[in-house]
Amino acid sequence: MQALQSKKDAAAREAAAASVSTLAEQGASIYLEPFVANSQPNGLFAVLCDTMGDKEKGPREAATAALKALAQSISPAGTGLILPAVLNTIDTHGKWTAKAGALAVLQKLITAAPAQMAIATPLTVPVVSSAVHSTKAEVAKAAKKALAGICTLCENPDIVKLLPALQEATIDPTKVTLTLGKLSATTFVAEVTAPTLSLIAPLLVRGLDERLTATKRKACVVADNMSKLVGSEYTVRPFLPELLPRLVKTSETIGDPEARSVCNRAIATLRRIGKVPADSDGSDLPPLRVAEGAELATELAAALKKSGIEVEATHPAVAYAGALSASLVTAHDSTQSLWEATVPAYLALATKGDVLPALREVLQKKADEEAVDETKFDDEEEGEDLCNIDQFNLAYGAKILLHHANLRLKRGHRYGLLGRNGTGKSTLMNAIVNNQVEGFPDPSQVRTFYVQHDIDGSEESISIIDWVLGDKRLLATPEEIKSTLESVGFDEEKQKHSIGSLSGGWKMKLALARAILFRADILLLDEPTNHLDVVNVTWLIDYLTSLTTCTSIMVSHDSDFLNRTITDVLHINNFKLKRYPGNLDAFVNHVPEARAYFQLDVGEDYKFKLPDPPLLDGVKTKEKSLLKMRNVSFQYPTAPVQQLYDISLQVSLSSRVAILGPNGSGKSTLVKLLTGETEPNKGGTVWKHPNLVIGYVAQHAFHHIDQHLDSTPLEYMLWRYQTGEDLEELNKASRVLTEEEKKKMAEGAVVVKEGVKRFIDELVARKKLKQSYEYEVSFKGLSSAENMWMSRDELISRGFEKKVMELDTREAQRLGLMRPLVRREIEKHFADFGLESEFVSHNTMRGLSGGQKVKVVLGAATWRRPHVICLDEPTNYLDRESLAALIAALKDFEGGVLIITHNQVSLNRYLHR
Repeated sequence: MQALQSKKDAAAREAAAASVSTLAEQGASIYLEPFVANSQPNGLFAVLCDTMGDKEKGPREAATAALKALAQSISPAGTGLILPAVLNTIDTHGKWTAKAGALAVLQKLITAAPAQMAIATPLTVPVVSSAVHSTKAEVAKAAKKALAGICTLCENPDIVKLLPALQEATIDPTKVTLTLGKLSATTFVAEVTAPTLSLIAPLLVRGLDERLTATKRKACVVADNMSKLVGSEYTVRPFLPELLPRLVKTSETIGDPEARSVCNRAIATLRRIGKVPADSDGSDLPPLRVAEGAELATELAAALKKSGIEVEATHPAVAYAGALSASLVTAHDSTQSLWEATVPAYLALATKGDVLPALREVLQKKADEEAVDETKFDDEEEGEDLCNIDQFNLAYGAKILLHHANLRLKRGHRYGLLGRNGTGKSTLMNAIVNNQVEGFPDPSQVRTFYVQHDIDGSEESISIIDWVLGDKRLLATPEEIKSTLESVGFDEEKQKHSIGSLSGGWKMKLALARAILFRADILLLDEPTNHLDVVNVTWLIDYLTSLTTCTSIMVSHDSDFLNRTITDVLHINNFKLKRYPGNLDAFVNHVPEARAYFQLDVGEDYKFKLPDPPLLDGVKTKEKSLLKMRNVSFQYPTAPVQQLYDISLQVSLSSRVAILGPNGSGKSTLVKLLTGETEPNKGGTVWKHPNLVIGYVAQHAFHHIDQHLDSTPLEYMLWRYQTGEDLEELNKASRVLTEEEKKKMAEGAVVVKEGVKRFIDELVARKKLKQSYEYEVSFKGLSSAENMWMSRDELISRGFEKKVMELDTREAQRLGLMRPLVRREIEKHFADFGLESEFVSHNTMRGLSGGQKVKVVLGAATWRRPHVICLDEPTNYLDRESLAALIAALKDFEGGVLIITHNQVSLNRYLHR
């Protein structure tokens, strides 16, 4: 600091700034930040900002470089601590070099911490917009570049195409009317966030200040349409003091009655979203609550003391940890993983020991304070209580899910359980059915039934009627059981079919029929529309809405299903559980940000990545066939009718195929034939390129991991690929020899050489032979020196086709397994599917949510870098953000894809390239 402020020694000022750059670039930011990251006028960061206006070139450039290095390396949560100094320099500094330098630093912050800078756009846009009109050309140019950078933070798909026009209107006020016209013709669908509002609100203010009624009306239309999609009062509040008074004034002075009604609608929408009293014009609103770093540091120090760790709140590292915690509180972000990724490193600088329990205690306290909601509903006391728990907690391992939560259930109500992915929806339902929720009624008092796919492989040969009759929990006579099965579509003939012959949709209907016979007081349904076609979804809605004495709780990402079914919403947010009366539309009116739970959009920071497949011998174009099915027919041995007739198709690297049809039409059977899970038994052939690797996720995706639920995803992967080959391949029908095939192979194993009979033992290696391959053959009782090479065609003619395919598969998988099977690589692979390393290496799969399990199965299926991916109902259990990420990844995948899904929106996006 002394060197930086040495007025007479330019070399000292330059060297001091350069040393900050070196420390930041060499990874020492974690030690620097507690002393640098603040905007105090006499703080190091502010002094560096001032040095950018130094009269000497050396110190100026060194200070700019130092600030850029700090901006690049600082913890994203600390961005808000240094931003005021940057903006103050742009806005008030007397030297143009300092202004231009600060604008360059601002650009660096935008690229280094986009999420935090997006939240800060209400602060940055006004300052940068003003700098655009600087008389100094260098400042104006830097401001325009910074404005372009701010525009990249706006990911709203509705206005992305209008961003150039918004930039022009910000720079040139004469373009405001034209741009408002474009905005008023825009249909807003996606959630409107701070960057979008920050760019549009100034234009609305200018439009309302115009004389023309038409311009004012356009501004009102945009304000109303846009505000309806704002997710939170915290997003809109910074703009109300400027915008709402102008709207009120416009409604009082505008002459056109129709334009006035449009204006009044906008006023009503803004008041509702911003929670503004009816008698206020928004200019007198109290400031938004801002958490104080010193207060959080004190609370952290107190919590650490409870854990036996003595440390002062004034310690620089603890004080900085408090400041970072305060920034998260101010951003209303209670994501446990984010807190634990942001704060502990700085607490560890000040002390020794496990700091996580103390941090979680403070997080819970702040979440409790955040959850204070005065909204009450008049009908909360009506009806019979099945459950009324005042306070309970729920956690999975070290992850907090619910803290001091309340749960009240009324007889006959249908509750939609909503919350962001990972908030504990499926965990709560599992805890209820396993009697692990403290205070929940005993099963002898309230009968609770969990509707799920729980038919394992050992039961697949049992007839439907025998399977249901064998469930001793059901309160029904055999006659009532048969009658109920008939009522949901299982006629007398179908009841004799085996469980294994049922499609996913029919298995779900069977699970629901069993739930009816259980005569439950409470039904728990986790994604009940999975595997159901449109007809059966309607049937399910009609059934659930007909129940008058049974209560249901359902988790679903199908917004139409929920809207037509539920009477109430149970919302998990900030570790609390709050009830809202009404259907999904009514809930979104109360909690606009919940709209994002059902939007098929994904942010730039949340992407899935499928591994690129390796090259294939002889495949020069993406259109060349890799997988062919010719005249294939199939019938399950236990089914009375044939499933598939004379099917022909082919798949290449460029294929994007959707397999459609009603429940039970044979879609999954077709995929199983392609992947070798089953083989044609009524004629036809299936051929695949010898080196082709197929990644397969079955319709009931969890069957892949059912035998490994007490293992972590890491342990499962180490088991599945321990030999270098996918052990799931060993169970495929294409790898199991029939008696007839064994006989043919035994006859073809005889090779006569020099008059002596030899018997083929194994195929041990393979090499290229023109357009095909030849295989090294070993013989029983002979050394490897006696091995010989035989062509592919000859071995197949001798009955060794499955042995050839086995070696082909092994070689193909060897080519695809370029990464070592170690923890670091497996964690990295699963991170490409949005699964955190904490869940990969430390949590057993039994406790993972449905969406997390699907990600495990997807990761396992693609570990070998497949050329073709076959997905049977991959949308099941995935939240909308994960589903959007998967669809985007499939579109970008360099190999072929076949998909079965009843999700119309995801199908449309998947097929539109």
